[in-house]
Amino acid sequence: MTRGPAPKDNAVRRNHHPHAQQLPAERQPGRELPKALGIKTSGAKRFWKTWSTAPQTAAWTETDWAELELTTKLVDGLFQGDLKLAGEIRQRTAKWGATVEDRARLRMALVEPDEDEHGASAEAPAEADMDEELYRMLNGS
Repeated sequence: MTRGPAPKDNAVRRNHHPHAQQLPAERQPGRELPKALGIKTSGAKRFWKTWSTAPQTAAWTETDWAELELTTKLVDGLFQGDLKLAGEIRQRTAKWGATVEDRARLRMALVEPDEDEHGASAEAPAEADMDEELYRMLNGS
């Protein structure tokens, strides 16, 4: 049971934000990891691959890609053992909409394509589990 009067049949929501974004939830073509970055760890390479093909990149400009390069260097340092970089990485990825909460704050919605148009949804890539690698690194295993 709810409080107050029932909404009118012709009620219209008026709280739509003018800068809200709707992005296709599909993987993007991405870019190759620049060799000049000198990335050494597989974790940082996976970070690049994940973010360079993320739905958010559909609207990225060159400055956004430059920010991804800088952040990937930080992730490389993290995987080499500099755990002080974790907070900075989290702040940077939050600006791109890394989590559901971040995307809600940014008014960013990922829209699933109609399955009739594109067939079955794409399977997740078979890669090493990043969480397991981080767990081993943090626990000195």
